[in-house]
Amino acid sequence: MSYKIYVPCDTTAVSIGADKVATAISQQAQAQGLAIELVRNGSRGLFWLEPMVEVETAQGRVAYGPVRMSDVASLFEAQFLEAGDHPLKLGLTEEIPFLKQQERLTFARVGVIDPLSVSDYAAHGGWAGLRNALTLTQADIVSAVTVSGLRGRGGAAFPAGIKWQTVLTAQGEQKYIVCNADEGDSGTFSDRMLMEGDPFCLIEGMIIAGVAVGATQGYIYLRSEYPRAFTTLKTAIANAKAAGFLGANILNSGKAFELEVRLGAGAYICGEETSLLESLEGKRGQVRAKPPLPAIQGLFGKPTVVNNVITLASVPVILAKGAAFYANYGMGRSRGTLAFQLAGNIKHGGLVEKAFGLSLQALLNDFGGGSRSGKPIRTVQVGGPLGAYVPAEQFHLPLDYEAFAKEEFMIGHGGVVAFDDSVNMAQMAQFAMEFCVEESCGKCTPCRIGSVRGVEVIERIRQGENRAANVELLKDLCDTMINGSLCAMGGMTPFPVLSALKYFPTDFGLNAAPKV
Repeated sequence: MSYKIYVPCDTTAVSIGADKVATAISQQAQAQGLAIELVRNGSRGLFWLEPMVEVETAQGRVAYGPVRMSDVASLFEAQFLEAGDHPLKLGLTEEIPFLKQQERLTFARVGVIDPLSVSDYAAHGGWAGLRNALTLTQADIVSAVTVSGLRGRGGAAFPAGIKWQTVLTAQGEQKYIVCNADEGDSGTFSDRMLMEGDPFCLIEGMIIAGVAVGATQGYIYLRSEYPRAFTTLKTAIANAKAAGFLGANILNSGKAFELEVRLGAGAYICGEETSLLESLEGKRGQVRAKPPLPAIQGLFGKPTVVNNVITLASVPVILAKGAAFYANYGMGRSRGTLAFQLAGNIKHGGLVEKAFGLSLQALLNDFGGGSRSGKPIRTVQVGGPLGAYVPAEQFHLPLDYEAFAKEEFMIGHGGVVAFDDSVNMAQMAQFAMEFCVEESCGKCTPCRIGSVRGVEVIERIRQGENRAANVELLKDLCDTMINGSLCAMGGMTPFPVLSALKYFPTDFGLNAAPKV
C-alpha cells in the first residue's frame, strides 16, 4: 500500500523548514519500509500552521501542523499516515474554519494540486476556460470578461474588459500580454502564492487574454525577490508547451501564443505599468507620460494588455463557468472575489479569498484572530505602502472599492497590515515619505523633491517645531504631490500621511484633529 503525503514547497513554508520536514518524512518512511508518494504542493495560506503536512485518506485529506523536523518521528509513531491522533492533528483540511469559510475561485487549486503537473491541473478543472475560449469569437471572450465585472486586482481596479476591448480594436501587427508580477507592496504575497502553487492558472489566463485580443506573445515581469516562483514558472511554461497549450498551434486551434518570464531588478516603481514596460524594453524603469495608454502604445510601442497576476488568474474560472457565475459574487461594482492577505501584528496571518462585501472587522477577527500581541488593533494599512491607515472606528466598512474610496481609503492589491495600540502614527507617516524618497524613479519634481521635504516637515512636527504652521505646510505639500506627480508613487504617498494626521492627531502632538 502506498500513502500520499503533501508537504508545501511554498516560499513561506520552506523558510520555516518545509524542505527539512519533507526529507525527514522520506527518510522515516524508507527506514520503516513504507511506500509513500510525496507531493510538494503550494501553501493553503494558513501561514501560522506552516509547515502544514497533509495525508490523503478515504475521508479526505487530513492536516497536521505546524510540523517541525523534530516532530516527524512522533507523527509516524502516532500512525499519521492512517490519520492517527497527534497533538499537531488539525483534522480534515477542508473543515478547518479559516479555510472552510472562504470562497476560493482563483485559489481553488492552490495547496491542492502538484503545481507542475499538467494532468493534475486538468483533473481539477484546469484548461476548461481555455478550451471554451477557443470555441468563441474574440469579441465574445472580451464580453465575458466585461460582463463578469472583473476589475484589475493590482490596485487601480480598472475594468479588465474595457482594457481588453481597447487592445482588441487597436491597430497593430503585433500585440502583447504583459503580466505585472512585480508584487512589491508591503504585506502582499497572493501573486507569489499563486505562481508557486498553481502556475498553470496564470498561464491559462494569459493564453486566453492573448486569444481574446489577438496577441501572440506574453511576458511575465517577475520581481527578482521571487527566485522560487521564477523556477516554478519556467518549468510550468515548458510543461505547458510540451502538452500543446503554448506554441504556434494551441491545441490544434490555429492560434499561437508564446510566453516568457523576465526578472525585474528590484525597483518598486516598476510595479507601475509604464515603468514596467520601460524595464521590459531594457531601459531604466521610469514612468511614461500618459497618453498614449499602454493599450494603444505599450510594449515596443504596440497595443498591450497589462494586468497583474490575480487579474489574469481570475480569467480561467470566468471562461469555464461563465460570466454570471463570477458576477454572482461580491457587491455593487465590486464583483467576484479578492485574495486578502493578512500580515503585520495579526494572530493568524495568511491568505483569505472572499467575495467583496465582508467587513474589515470580520476579516481581522473572524479570520485573523485579532492581534498577535493580544493588544487592541489600532489601525490597519490596506493596499500597500501607498494605502491610507484605516482607524478602528472604520473597521465596520465593507471591503468594496467604492465604499473604501468614499472614505478616501483604497483596497489596492488586498494587502492588510495590522498594527496594535503601541504604534506611533507620526513615525509611520514619516516612514511613508521615507519610502517614497527611496523608491521614487526621480522623473517628476513633486515626487522626487516633495518626499524629501515631506520627511523634513514631519520631523519638525514630531520635534514640536512650530507645529501649526508645519502641519499646514505638510498639507500643502501633500496637495502638490497628489495633483502634480506623474504617477501613483508620488500621487498616493500622501494618503498614509494625511490619514495618520486625520485620525491620530495626538501622535503628532496635536490636541484636536486638523481639517484634512
